Amino acid sequence: MPYKRCGVRLVSRVNVATRGILLRKRKLSDTSLIVSWCTDSLGIIQTVARGARRPKSPFRGQLDLFFEAELSIAKSRKSNLHTLREVALLSTFAGIRTDHRRTQAASYFVELIEVCTEIEHHEPEIFHLLERAFGYLDQRDPDERAITHFETELARITGVHGAKPSPAMALGHLFGRLPSSRPTLLKLLARDKDKS
Repeated sequence: MPYKRCGVRLVSRVNVATRGILLRKRKLSDTSLIVSWCTDSLGIIQTVARGARRPKSPFRGQLDLFFEAELSIAKSRKSNLHTLREVALLSTFAGIRTDHRRTQAASYFVELIEVCTEIEHHEPEIFHLLERAFGYLDQRDPDERAITHFETELARITGVHGAKPSPAMALGHLFGRLPSSRPTLLKLLARDKDKS
């Protein structure tokens, strides 16, 4: 509840702890970042990491693509841009960065989730699907079967599985598009399959 003091409105914030996987980050100012997360209890959220770009920031080395972490967030009551308070790294999924196919597949999964999910729509199954997919990519190279499995599971979670000839078509029809990176990824995986 907001408090008034000397004509100044102080907005109280609710602190929340959750697990999240970092989807995107972009520069907000010379010292701060806007970081997008897929979380287990809040859905996809955006946070401000104040001072994250400073050399001695407590966030230094904690905020990179595909990292999984325990988060402490001060939820804003006025907007959907919340304040990131603390990050405790759980997994870097370092294996994803060892191969460009793994990185491309992880990026495609992130883009597909962003297309198919509303901001702050709580759907823990989507978080767990992404966590499992990143665990897979951390250990193995992707193939067409892995991509289809991810699309099938996401179609099931969103309730459109079986509506079209393929889960990807069903998702594209429901949400108006599929990520533009999909054809490039599938071509790359098909070419790799032909080589072996």
